[in-house]
Amino acid sequence: MVDITNKNTTLRTAVAQAVVKVSKPETIAAIKNDTVPKGNVFAMSKAAGLLGVKRTPDILPDCHPLPIEFTGVEYKINGLEITVLFTVKTIYKTGVEVEAMHGASVVALNMYDMLKPIDKGIEIHNIKLLHKKGGKSDFKDTFRKDITAAVVVCSDTISAGHKEEKAGKAIIKKLEECDVKVLEYVIIPDEKDTIQEKAKSYQKQGLDLVIYTGGTGLSGRDVTPEALLPILDRRIPGIEEAIRNYGQQRMPFSMLSRSVAGTLGDTLVLALPGSTNGAKESMDAIFPAVLHSFRILKGARHD
Repeated sequence: MVDITNKNTTLRTAVAQAVVKVSKPETIAAIKNDTVPKGNVFAMSKAAGLLGVKRTPDILPDCHPLPIEFTGVEYKINGLEITVLFTVKTIYKTGVEVEAMHGASVVALNMYDMLKPIDKGIEIHNIKLLHKKGGKSDFKDTFRKDITAAVVVCSDTISAGHKEEKAGKAIIKKLEECDVKVLEYVIIPDEKDTIQEKAKSYQKQGLDLVIYTGGTGLSGRDVTPEALLPILDRRIPGIEEAIRNYGQQRMPFSMLSRSVAGTLGDTLVLALPGSTNGAKESMDAIFPAVLHSFRILKGARHD
């Protein structure tokens, strides 16, 4: 199956349809009057759909098992056609489009099975996804496309040439995937004055985003938070919480990181862990959603 461990959990919704076409008005009348010999067609088919949607990953090998947290079934009669509308919701890392289409299919098949003794001309048509919501594609159009950034690696060891730099490069890779233009990439020692000077300089240059990696741990030389906090105009606790929560779900030491997020003027400043995995996971935790902040900083509404 596709690896979804790096995805964020969001509310996912999908609506699918199936159209059951009977061959004579008497069949529709029997459904409405509840005189179909096998029982109440709508109620039993709904039950079949509720059972079927939960078994989707048992039938389709690439579907992830996921919690089905809401299922709705509606019927619309138009002449000899009955449209089944099947809605599925979950709060999870991947969508429920296939589950919704599978549920609609099962409802339609159960209707066919119940109606075939009284109507030999039943057909099933137009099983398809009507719409979905909750994936990253729902939010990408809200982001600005002209965002500029600087990536600053804080490390005595790397700046002295004793260790290869990887965390900053992982950050740049993620930024480029999000269409953020990286104007500068530098490595500096763990010095408070230098860290502060970089942030102030980039803010004066009009950069939208400055990301530091390194110096957020608990050693005596980890001073990135101490350097940045005094100069930030406002902190953004939600970003910091999202980073730590995402990391803690993947390894137990993330709670020891002192990641920082805040604004310096209209520039967003982030301080992320210095390990490659820590930096990468921090970026996965908040990107691309954090890019919405640049519209808000310019006065746009959240909606």
